[in-house]
Amino acid sequence: MCRENRMSKGDMKKFLVVPLFGASLLVAGCVPKVDVHGYVPVAEVVASVAVGDAQGSVLARLGQPTTRGLAGSNAWYYISSKVRRVAFLAPKEIERQIVAITFSGDRVAQIERYGLADGRLIDLDRNVTVTDGRKLTFFEQFLGNVGNFSAESFLGSN
Repeated sequence: MCRENRMSKGDMKKFLVVPLFGASLLVAGCVPKVDVHGYVPVAEVVASVAVGDAQGSVLARLGQPTTRGLAGSNAWYYISSKVRRVAFLAPKEIERQIVAITFSGDRVAQIERYGLADGRLIDLDRNVTVTDGRKLTFFEQFLGNVGNFSAESFLGSN
């Protein structure tokens, strides 16, 4: 007896649904995702701050800065960035805004805006320990040891 190997409609649906579902998951993983970090006040609000304004009025209008200057530096920075992530690829910063307000005493001395084009990439974690010594080439190291050894150091003393 010869049995016919035909798929039923239910088997055919299962056969098509599983690969289509898997393909849709793969495509969904490749959709770009944009993350927004930080806060920069609206341009009109920043424009309302003028040189000579007090720190208190700047704080009331713009809110807390993202970060403040290092010790000895009296500056406030409002920083915002957008980062695009696509699947397994490295994230890429697509937009950056920085508003820097410098104070002289408790009064605004300067207001500056920076964007992504104004910055440069700084690798903060290179896993390299930098020493302040002089860097020697291979030959300087090799020839520098000539004369530093004696026969006794190789043969040992009795």
